[in-house]
Amino acid sequence: MMLSTPGLVLHTTPYGESSVIAKVFTRQLGVRSYIVKGVRRHGGGMKQNLFAPLSSLDMVVYDSHKSELNHVKELAPRHPDSASDPVGNALRFFMTEVLYKSLREEEPMPELWDYVESVPSSPELPVLFLLRVAHYLGIEPLDNYSVREPLFDLQEGRFVSSSTETTLTSALSYLLHEYLLATDERRVASLTDRRALIDALIAYYQLHLSGFRQFHSHEILHTILK
Repeated sequence: MMLSTPGLVLHTTPYGESSVIAKVFTRQLGVRSYIVKGVRRHGGGMKQNLFAPLSSLDMVVYDSHKSELNHVKELAPRHPDSASDPVGNALRFFMTEVLYKSLREEEPMPELWDYVESVPSSPELPVLFLLRVAHYLGIEPLDNYSVREPLFDLQEGRFVSSSTETTLTSALSYLLHEYLLATDERRVASLTDRRALIDALIAYYQLHLSGFRQFHSHEILHTILK
């Protein structure tokens, strides 16, 4: 069948002489893979820059549950081109890698899609993004912080009373507790603390999601966000 859906580009792979296979997080269908013909051909109707990481597209696609690869009939950018900058690019690469390694094929998550498409950039975005995506994936850390249970255990996904190989320090545990209480607008941490918490949350994802391995884009963030 043919249908219209907005989509966010997660990954592209060259296919043949002029086409690409694009993995797209669609609002209606979840993650799908599409063959986009002619996108790498000089003078082709579809520009390759439409498929930059996390590009937001309006798409008309052919969809069949019997096929792992479907075709795109039409597509167009949902928003005007905006000027790129190193920080914005690093944040987009980071969010794209989180989604690419977290989401499963054919599992619609419209609320997560709406959040990703509209999330504003900020210094707090990497931490808040990891926590919000974890919420939609059902692996959100339990905020049971208390004086008796002040240490967050990455393996258990909750605050515990005693230290183990997978608990964070007391200072980092308290910072995570603050972030779990924070709104998107509230700033609660220094750059050094945010870096430490990003690294801790990446380790948390790796413990709780089987496909979340060899994550690299946070290292670029650490270099760019100075």
